[in-house]
Amino acid sequence: MINWIDLATGHGYAGIEMAALLARLFGNRLHGRAGLLVLVARVLSGVVFVVFSLGKFTRTDQYVADFGTFGLPESSLLVYLVGLLELIGGLMLVVGFLTRLAAPGLGLDMAGAIVTAGIQVGGPIHLVLAPTLAAAMLFLIWAGPGPYSIDARLAQRMVAPI
Repeated sequence: MINWIDLATGHGYAGIEMAALLARLFGNRLHGRAGLLVLVARVLSGVVFVVFSLGKFTRTDQYVADFGTFGLPESSLLVYLVGLLELIGGLMLVVGFLTRLAAPGLGLDMAGAIVTAGIQVGGPIHLVLAPTLAAAMLFLIWAGPGPYSIDARLAQRMVAPI
């Protein structure tokens, strides 16, 4: 039986596993001035994702047609789902909340943009910006949210004595 108090407080075997999982999720590989690099990568990427998501809600018909051209289902639902991923994931990056959960989804989004629009349309957005954002997502998965994030504050609270 799971002892939820032990899980929450980090006591006992299950608590050690949970603490290790949370450390991986919220932990940072870069500190001090290097943490500023994470902040810049996270916030700039997040803002770009938010800005590009807005078009999926304001010009849905155009994106539905584009997705159909790229061999994707011509569905406004798919456009809205991608828009929501970019909007919510981008906002999560901007504030540094669950960064290591948002970054993989956004990285896959950029991989999809590269193999669809990048191949068929080309151009700087699909062949420069999308790979740059994909690389930034890999960097954030590796580096973590950085010391200037909600994740870092949550991590401090989890290890602080009650």
